[in-house]
Amino acid sequence: MTSPRYRLGVIFHPTFPPETLRDFARRAEAAGFDELWLWDDCFLPGAFTSAAVALSATERLTVGIGLLPATVYNPLFAAMEITTLARAFPGRIIPGFGHGVDSWMKQIGASPTSSMKTLETTVNTVRALLNGDRVTVDQHDVHLDGVQMTLFPTQPPPLYIGAMREKSMQLAGRTAEGTILTDMSSPAYVRWAKQHINAGIAERTQPLGDHQIAVYLTTKVSTDVTMARSIMRRLITSRLKWSHPQLAALGIQDEARTLLETHGDQAAPYIPDAWVDALSAAGTPDQAASAVLRLAEAGADSIILQPLDGDPDCLDEYTRYLLPALRR
Repeated sequence: MTSPRYRLGVIFHPTFPPETLRDFARRAEAAGFDELWLWDDCFLPGAFTSAAVALSATERLTVGIGLLPATVYNPLFAAMEITTLARAFPGRIIPGFGHGVDSWMKQIGASPTSSMKTLETTVNTVRALLNGDRVTVDQHDVHLDGVQMTLFPTQPPPLYIGAMREKSMQLAGRTAEGTILTDMSSPAYVRWAKQHINAGIAERTQPLGDHQIAVYLTTKVSTDVTMARSIMRRLITSRLKWSHPQLAALGIQDEARTLLETHGDQAAPYIPDAWVDALSAAGTPDQAASAVLRLAEAGADSIILQPLDGDPDCLDEYTRYLLPALRR
């Protein structure tokens, strides 16, 4: 049986010191990773400048940004930054847009009147500007009057949308060239997501090409299997409260709720092995490689290894242990 084709990426976690990004990107490229992904989280180093650092340090690595909060970026200024990267490094940048973390958007005065409509309008407007169109729009927190880029990409990059629930997945299929699925995405969740993304694709009013699905996969691979899986159980426990769609796709939402009600923050030892295997990649190289391949078989086009928060050893572990297992 032929293994499914997929691209393998790694996240440079925003808690990592930005002065280490150049070396991290070079090592990721040398190891054979296809993609490097960055976050634009509030209060941490910025994604556009980080993307420039990573792209300038490498030769072939594609750099993705997931996610740019739609209400924070004026579409013109987003298009200006994307144009710089797309022209300097053609074919190597993937900008991703999303709603932004609701509490952060309220904290900085960027909470939208309608997050879905603002996201869709923003992505459509950015694409039009990148195509060189003159744009006038006055709706859904987006206000431009006869705006046109003087210089725009000769090869406009694909625009992705981060999605978690049905409506945002349909929006991504309808509006974007790709969807980003956050961590805690099991193969069952990827298959469920594809159904809703395809429903959105069927509603398209403009041709956008093949739709790609990028999936974040929290990964800890180590020779100390007990340690790796214990750490992952604690992380999964911390995610259970806000991962209802992912848990529902696995059919474990009721069991997860009961687990939290019974044990609260001390539920980690009670997380079943099957949950660890479905929601993450943790343990031996073969265990982690199997988790990657299951996502690819479910329909993920890019599988992005997500380090544990502030885990400085992640890239060396992925390179030393996981990549050889995947190549086997």
